[in-house]
Amino acid sequence: MTRCSTPFRALLALALLVPGLAAAQAAPALKVGVVDFARLIKESPQAQATLKALEDEFAPRQRDLVAKQNELKDRQAKLQKDAAVMGAEERRNAESKFRDDERELGRRFNAFQEDLNVRRNEELGKLQRDLLQEVQSFARQRGYDLIVGEGVIYAAQNLDLTAQILSSVQAAYKGKPGASAKP
Repeated sequence: MTRCSTPFRALLALALLVPGLAAAQAAPALKVGVVDFARLIKESPQAQATLKALEDEFAPRQRDLVAKQNELKDRQAKLQKDAAVMGAEERRNAESKFRDDERELGRRFNAFQEDLNVRRNEELGKLQRDLLQEVQSFARQRGYDLIVGEGVIYAAQNLDLTAQILSSVQAAYKGKPGASAKP
C-alpha cells in the first residue's frame, strides 16, 4: 500500500471541493420568511369577527343558564331558611326537587359547553384554512420560496413576516362586503 503525501492529500481534497463550491455559488438564494401563525390567528380581524359571532350565537343560552343558576341559589337560600318550619316530608320533597333541578342545570351547562366547543373548533378550523391560504397567496405574490411557521426556534427579525401578512389580511378583510371598519 502506498502512502499519499500530505501536500497531495490537500490538493486532492481541494480538487474535490471546488466543483461543490462552484455549484453552491451558482444556486439561486432562497427567499425565506417566518410567520407566527398563532399571533396571526389571534390578531386577525377574522378571528375577532368569529369570536363576536360565537358570542352572539351562544349569549341567549348562557343568559338562560345564568338565570337558572341564580334561581337555584335563591331557592336554596329559601329552602335553608324555611327548613326549620317545614314538615319532614315536605322538606325531603323540596330538597329532592332542588337536587333534581341542580343536576338538570349541570347537564344543561355541560351540553352548552360541548356545543360551544364544537362550534369554536369548527370556526377555528375555517379560520386556520383561510389564513393559511392568505399566507400562501402572500408568499406567491412576493416570490417567497419557503415560509416557515410552527417549530421555529429562532429567526432573525427581518425574516418575520407576521406583521406584513397581518396588515395584508386586515386590508383584504376591510375590503370585503359586510366587514365592519373596526372588527
